[in-house]
Amino acid sequence: MKNNESMEMYLETIYLISKRGVKVHSIDVATEMGYSKPSISRAMKLLEKKEYIIFHQDGEIELTDLGLTRAKEVYEKHTILTTFFVSLGASKKNAEDNACRIEHIISNELFEIIKEKVNDDSKNEKNG
Repeated sequence: MKNNESMEMYLETIYLISKRGVKVHSIDVATEMGYSKPSISRAMKLLEKKEYIIFHQDGEIELTDLGLTRAKEVYEKHTILTTFFVSLGASKKNAEDNACRIEHIISNELFEIIKEKVNDDSKNEKNG
């Protein structure tokens, strides 16, 4: 895994699969991401070494507290950025595609500004 973006994508994918209420295995991550099983195996070993995941004896992958926290952060960025781009007039697909790329590089300061704007807009719509 050559960079933070790759690590975050794997963590987010594991998180999203686990949210479906199923056990996560390497093959599930490979299928979801469209990567080969050997690529996923290498990545999972690195995530395990960094203490983001735990492998159970049956091959189930579980996010550690550290991994879960990081995955939720990435997913929050993804959803907030997608909502923000759609509110600006982007198509859902275009917004999702761009959010997926930007979520890994946006500064915390700029993300918090966007998050506040999205949350304010959401409150105004509910009260409107």
